[in-house]
Amino acid sequence: MDPTAVSPPLPLVNLTIADRIARAMPTLTPSHRHMADYVLANPFRAATMRIDEFAEAVGASTATANRFARALGMDGYPQFRAELVRGFEATLAPVENLRQELERGSEVAEVFAAVFEENQRNIEATRRGLQPEACERAVDAILGARRIYIVGFGASAWLGGLLQRGLDPYCENVDLLAGVAGASFAARKLFKLRSDDLMIAIAFPRYLSDTLYIAERAREHGVPVLALTDRPTSPLAPTANVALYACTESNYNANSEATVLSLIEALCVAVALRAQGSLKAAANVAEFVMPWLHGSGTPAERTQSFSTSARSRRDALDTQNS
Repeated sequence: MDPTAVSPPLPLVNLTIADRIARAMPTLTPSHRHMADYVLANPFRAATMRIDEFAEAVGASTATANRFARALGMDGYPQFRAELVRGFEATLAPVENLRQELERGSEVAEVFAAVFEENQRNIEATRRGLQPEACERAVDAILGARRIYIVGFGASAWLGGLLQRGLDPYCENVDLLAGVAGASFAARKLFKLRSDDLMIAIAFPRYLSDTLYIAERAREHGVPVLALTDRPTSPLAPTANVALYACTESNYNANSEATVLSLIEALCVAVALRAQGSLKAAANVAEFVMPWLHGSGTPAERTQSFSTSARSRRDALDTQNS
């Protein structure tokens, strides 16, 4: 092979927008160079813009924006924007979906109905996709764990809180690792984890890297990981010993949280029905929260009832221990 041979230039199809701009820059007009500078400085923002929005942002006409795209070797602005979007697909999907819905226009009642129908489709798809073995393993892992750690950030932090609330009456120790201190709080807990603990990691598009990293570190330390995510190709799935999948497609948001909540409720109910002493635990919870429930008498009566009940339990325990 001739060592002086020059490698052929990359075909245009393999070039990124930045490559195309660099290649075309010497021949661009001043207005096109201004557009190029804007795109290089704001690639994500430019990827979300229609041609009229882009033209307004750079102070040019839509015709000039089209000529700019052609100067980069593309057929026009639609192809230019499609190339910009590559790499941002998952992040931009909710933006594009919302744009389409806004352009379509809907009455408020139609939006309500559409969201309910969307959630119903997702829940039904999730139900059909449930794997009995995975469900069994998930419940066994929860009930067999010394301590359970739940990790999830963003919207998943709120879902994690509901999962903690659902498991808490039937599991001895359930810790939520999402708090005001952020991911560093979860990271500080990692050194305490043992192989007989369980980490439940919750991550859906657009997956937060903190959740993935903490789950990976837990698995590296020999801690089993139960994943709640959207599909086997999720970046969280390879980390998990067992995974439960929820279909979360949405035309209005990044995810349909209703589907995940349904999965969490099903998991908590399954744990309650399998846990030892679950009936007693449920009764104790109901008894303890009674003073705070509406319709349970005046505050003084509720407090008195609670105190009497607590004394009765202490007396019963003293009798058993004597």
